[in-house]
Amino acid sequence: MNFGLFSRPAACALAVLFALALCLPVRSGSAENENILRLHIIANSDSAADQQVKLKVRDAVLACVKAGGSAEETVSYVKEHGAELLAAAENVLRENGFSYGAQLMLGRFDFPDRWYGSTLYPAGSYNALRVVLGDGAGQNWWCVLFPPLCIVTAEKEPLPEAGEVEFESTLLSWFRSLGVEK
Repeated sequence: MNFGLFSRPAACALAVLFALALCLPVRSGSAENENILRLHIIANSDSAADQQVKLKVRDAVLACVKAGGSAEETVSYVKEHGAELLAAAENVLRENGFSYGAQLMLGRFDFPDRWYGSTLYPAGSYNALRVVLGDGAGQNWWCVLFPPLCIVTAEKEPLPEAGEVEFESTLLSWFRSLGVEK
């Protein structure tokens, strides 16, 4: 029998993977996402200056936020200290010579898949504190406020440049090991 591009073992493996995929539960993310609070900072634009100040605003906001014992407690903290968080963001903008302001929004927003260490936060709708700088038309930065996973700082762990990040598909690597190409 001719399997076209695939050898018999590769075709069988594909069939098994397809069958397994049909049996996997679909996660909408809504119930699992309830005890999570994310931080989302959106830059004014993609200019180098706006991207740099976005990271300074991130550091200032993170320095002000105290995570509680749950997402609900952290949300309460953000609500009680929203004026301080906004002032911290706007002070950074002023100190760095920017004339635009910042907006804070607490709500439910969509996020793509994101790994934090070995934990996957699947794409879905999450409660988040969104900080929009100026027009909010630039690249964004996000992390998880609760459970507290916003650990990255420029001094301790610099963010990689776009060309320095490499992604590898475990599934694609496995197919290649079987002799199956794209």
